Amino acid sequence: MKKLINTVDAVVREQLMGMAAAHPELKVRIEPHFITRADSPVAGKVAIISGGGSGHEPMHGGLVGKGMLDGACPGEVFTSPTPDQMYECARAVDGGAGVLFLVKNYTGDVLNFETAVELLHGDGIKVAFALIDDDVAVKDSLYTAGRRGVAATVLIEKMVGAAAEAGYNLEQCEALAQRINNRSRSIGVALHACTVPAAGKPSFTMADNEMEFGVGIHGEPGIARRTYTDLNTLVDQLFANLLENSRYTRTLRTWDRSEGVWQEEAVTVEDLQSGDRVLALVNSLGGTPLSELYGVYGRFSELCEKSGLHLVRNMIGPYCTSLDMTGISITLVKMDDEMMTLWDAPVHTPALRRGC
Repeated sequence: MKKLINTVDAVVREQLMGMAAAHPELKVRIEPHFITRADSPVAGKVAIISGGGSGHEPMHGGLVGKGMLDGACPGEVFTSPTPDQMYECARAVDGGAGVLFLVKNYTGDVLNFETAVELLHGDGIKVAFALIDDDVAVKDSLYTAGRRGVAATVLIEKMVGAAAEAGYNLEQCEALAQRINNRSRSIGVALHACTVPAAGKPSFTMADNEMEFGVGIHGEPGIARRTYTDLNTLVDQLFANLLENSRYTRTLRTWDRSEGVWQEEAVTVEDLQSGDRVLALVNSLGGTPLSELYGVYGRFSELCEKSGLHLVRNMIGPYCTSLDMTGISITLVKMDDEMMTLWDAPVHTPALRRGC
């Protein structure tokens, strides 16, 4: 293993210190680790927080800023942040209108964010919880009960962040996050595995002509080990899988603020149909160059056109990575007028800037 690190146990701390030096518009706390906007808390504004294991940069710390996240909680590499990180981050950004946690569906993340919700509720801070589970590859995985939360998280952070900036209240932001998640689906593939610093070797090995189809962002396996032939064949397979899984039932888990209890209900993800407007994210898992992503998007746009899906917005680049994994994920979101307005709203973060 050759990586630009000193020691394995100092990786996240030293990278956070570098981020603080590069971005004075952010506040970076080292113990416990969390990142906030420098102008936090913003009085009267709902605070949006996400987080998870490090190694997926720029998600989440690189997406903290005006029009997106108010705070992010980075765990160690591929390891959930702890409840005290989430608790302290929420207290630092709460401007009186409440805090919304956007949580990827991984067992450790869910349990720790739930603990933080209960602690904040005990302090009298208004708090809400939106679970993201957009990965259609598997219904359960090594890391989850239910579908994994992956790259749609970035898109939800953008639109819900814009809504909070526009003055939506806590209940409206929570409902919006749930609605976007219910309109999102993602699928990923790896051509080469990533190398986790603590492991010192690739998380899995494959033959030169193989790929891991439906891979997770921690390198966990997906649907199958398949033969890789060429770009068009691969994109065709990804597109078909997204459409085949355009309707399925998921469990919606929410925090009842009035009763101080968790509630669950079954909801059905919305169908994708000819004539729908969609946003597509073609995402590098870390080791795939931008030029190849454009090749993927070109083929994907052809398939959307043939299927009657109208690609009205796109996002292409490394936004939800898996260290140095060579591979891609594709996310489709069914858009409406409100979501279009929020997507186009100004944003100013280290990794995403426009209109500011």
